[in-house]
Amino acid sequence: MITIIGVMLGGALGGMLRLWIGSSVSRYASGVFPWGTLTVNLTAALMMGAAFGIWQASGENPGALVWAVMAAGLLGGYSTVSTLSLQVLRLWTYHPVLAIVYLVASLGGGLAMIAGGHLGIMAAITT
Repeated sequence: MITIIGVMLGGALGGMLRLWIGSSVSRYASGVFPWGTLTVNLTAALMMGAAFGIWQASGENPGALVWAVMAAGLLGGYSTVSTLSLQVLRLWTYHPVLAIVYLVASLGGGLAMIAGGHLGIMAAITT
């Protein structure tokens, strides 16, 4: 039960952060490109990679509760695949090239960010 409550609280915090950061970025970015969602999803991938790097480098298992609250709750509530999917579909309708750019930037950028977060933590810890 404590895990469920922790994930709910983490998800609530993550959702609030997503709204705040996504809206802030979108307010300053112009055009039809969904910069807010891209920023949120890429920073979520970076944070997940960094968290995994810290876990791996420490040699300590953070425990199922900590990992569930952070990964499933906080970062799961913060990042958003459903919004990404809807935005790709909407862009495809009027701007198919931008839809492809957005999808590649989201997926490729997400993989690069999670690797960068992990490798950055590993490099910082080993030096």
